[in-house]
Amino acid sequence: MISYNTKEWFTFIFRFHKADTFRKLLPIMLAIGAYAALLGYLEVEYFHLSEKNYIRKITIMHGMLGFVISLLLVFRTNTAYDRWWEGRKMWGALVNNSRNLALKVAAISNDEHDKSYFRKMIPTYAAVLQKHLTNEEISQELFDNIPEMEHHKHKPNQVASLLFRKANEMYAERKISGEQLIIINAELQSFTDICGACERIKNTPIPYSYSAFIKKFIFFYVMSLPFGYSFDLGFYVAPVVVFIFYVLASLELIAEEIEDPFGTDENDLPMKKISENIKKHVEELL
Repeated sequence: MISYNTKEWFTFIFRFHKADTFRKLLPIMLAIGAYAALLGYLEVEYFHLSEKNYIRKITIMHGMLGFVISLLLVFRTNTAYDRWWEGRKMWGALVNNSRNLALKVAAISNDEHDKSYFRKMIPTYAAVLQKHLTNEEISQELFDNIPEMEHHKHKPNQVASLLFRKANEMYAERKISGEQLIIINAELQSFTDICGACERIKNTPIPYSYSAFIKKFIFFYVMSLPFGYSFDLGFYVAPVVVFIFYVLASLELIAEEIEDPFGTDENDLPMKKISENIKKHVEELL
């Protein structure tokens, strides 16, 4: 995730980075610019179409559809941002619940072995969940001294199961009471709830037909712009059409990137850093 100062206007304007949409769109922007310039030349210089030609009135359609496309893109961007923000809230809840579980175990248990187990397993859950969501191969080193783990099964569920099993063993051995088991159960259960919510976001993208329609709408809308505006702008229609395409297509690209917040793009959530912070805080508490 990119760290930045929201008040540095000139830094945003004159600096480009890997996540910037300009680089991704540059080839098609050049093609659209050449297309618009050629169409403007043919209409004005080659065919010498008059000012009264009906093709000039196609701009009426653009004015009507401009409102529609703006509503679609606003809805698309808001939907994608809601997914990104929900993912951030889930990882914020994981941080808080990990701290709360560590605090409760530290206060309830007097057994150093039990504390050491939770000190290791609570951060392990965050690390395993991060790799699970990014489809990374989980190194066997992460599971040292945990012989119960099986690589071919759902790994976050296995870690959560071990945490539940340990809490139940502490109750069976009468190290904690039934009331204390209930107290720490809420945090243990929340781990699986958070994992399920993150998997729902990751595995349920925006419907294909909706995404495909927006892309087609933007393409045909931009491709039709030079027909009407060439009469007023001449060859300047090329940079104008390119700029309009850049704005519309950039909104769609940004929405595509942030709707899956669990990837490795620069605008995705810093899950690895969050899991490292969980490890640091849990080790301090236990």
